[in-house]
Amino acid sequence: MSDENLIIVGSYNTAINDILGVKIDEQTIYRSKGLPAHMVKQRHFNCLKHIDDIPEIILNPDYIGLHIESDDAFSVEYIKVLKRNVLVAVKIDGKSDYLYVATVHDIQESKLQRRLHSGRFKKIENISEENENFSEKPIDK
Repeated sequence: MSDENLIIVGSYNTAINDILGVKIDEQTIYRSKGLPAHMVKQRHFNCLKHIDDIPEIILNPDYIGLHIESDDAFSVEYIKVLKRNVLVAVKIDGKSDYLYVATVHDIQESKLQRRLHSGRFKKIENISEENENFSEKPIDK
């Protein structure tokens, strides 16, 4: 993916590593300009209005979790309780080694509660103190 298709939406806070038991270096998190089209294709229409909330969700989530796809592929899930529970999935691109927002969708309260009970999601407070406050902006070339 070329730089002109990426928008900075936040910074990975390494305090999450201790909570989730992962090792990710502090780095910028991006989203593609094509994320809204992906969300429409996946029928996540109700979360399109939260595209501009992604920086705040990453900066100040209510819950975080880890979704393991394979031994070397996983995503950090940021959940913010708004009118709906909104989940922002941030993946690591293995080929380019950068973090990007893979999707944004709502998550039912019952699923949120099951994942909290199983330990997959963790309730967190005040991780934003170490995170810089990014505003959503295109990447300068």
